[in-house]
Amino acid sequence: MPLSASDVGADLVALRRELHAHPELGFAEVETSRRLRDWLEARGFRPSDPLAGTGFYVEVEGARPGPTVGYRADMDALPIAEATEAPYRSQTPGVMHACGHDAHMSVGCGVAVLARARRDEFAGTVRVFFQPCEERTPSGAPAMIRAGVLDGLDAVYAIHMDPSLPVGRFGFRAGALTAACAPFTITVRSEESGHSARPHEAVDTVWVATQIANDMYQLAGRVTDARKAAVLTVCRFQGGDALNVIPSEVEFGGTIRCVDGETLGSLREQIRRLAGALGAVYGADVEVEIEEALPAVLNTAPETRRAQAAAAEQVGEAAATTIPLPSMGGEDFAFYLQRVPGCMVRVGSASGPETRYPLHHARFDLDEGALGPAARLMTEVCLRDLAARAG
Repeated sequence: MPLSASDVGADLVALRRELHAHPELGFAEVETSRRLRDWLEARGFRPSDPLAGTGFYVEVEGARPGPTVGYRADMDALPIAEATEAPYRSQTPGVMHACGHDAHMSVGCGVAVLARARRDEFAGTVRVFFQPCEERTPSGAPAMIRAGVLDGLDAVYAIHMDPSLPVGRFGFRAGALTAACAPFTITVRSEESGHSARPHEAVDTVWVATQIANDMYQLAGRVTDARKAAVLTVCRFQGGDALNVIPSEVEFGGTIRCVDGETLGSLREQIRRLAGALGAVYGADVEVEIEEALPAVLNTAPETRRAQAAAAEQVGEAAATTIPLPSMGGEDFAFYLQRVPGCMVRVGSASGPETRYPLHHARFDLDEGALGPAARLMTEVCLRDLAARAG
């Protein structure tokens, strides 16, 4: 009999709690990687050499040669001070797993164990890989690709925990699942500071910066096509130390998020033109930096249908839900989908008030009852993909 999700569920919960208690930031997941390697080696797996610093993979070969399908798990945490009272809460000051990556890693380990228990059933290989630094740019997916993690891979899958869905429910969407995202920073400078009593004698950098920010907020839906989702948000505004001195430099920044690349490109150009024009009008030097965009996650249709069909059989059609609209969040799983087909699946993780806090919230937590079923589903998805490609 194939190993069931319940057979590994307790192990995955224990692993998830260990990972949650010891979070690490992007490209610094040294202990996280070691813990994962130790867990897998203790169960007879042979992890690869390091990729992209802390990343690595394990492979499960089936009874016969065939294609190769991957499952990706991200390893990094966020620079957030955890506010939960969970016994497994973060022991690292100012850092926590507030986006479910501890669950993604645990489910990945479950996929490896469950796939190995079913190796006589399939032809080909399941590659489970662990990626550093999903949460910031430049992120870990391009580094993993350069290191060869996609070599020989025919398709790739991943999950994302979703506190807007109840435990036992899974979300699927072909096409855009998340938005493309480009962080920006705008710096407004003058040659010297000024006195707050005489702003007319100086370049009021704070005022100029606020004019630019206010006008930027008018772009989405006015300059861009309102039928195409776009959101621009300023999240940081810095300048000055004294209450009576106009600073010589002000910096603010945030993100641009769009579902399609054409809209993102248009907004990038409009922001540059707008900031430069207002700086010229008010006598300020303005520098605009817009980072390379994180692309949208574009789930391919055949792989999404295959994953949703597997979920419908395992949990029922009502629980294998179709997501009507994309998230405006970003995910670097998008880089893999630019190279090979695949699908990211949303996994319901809420069961009450304590598990309904949104992603990136200091009180984010999840119902660990989601881990075993998610591992079972993603194993089935990978094996169905292999069977479809092997013919």
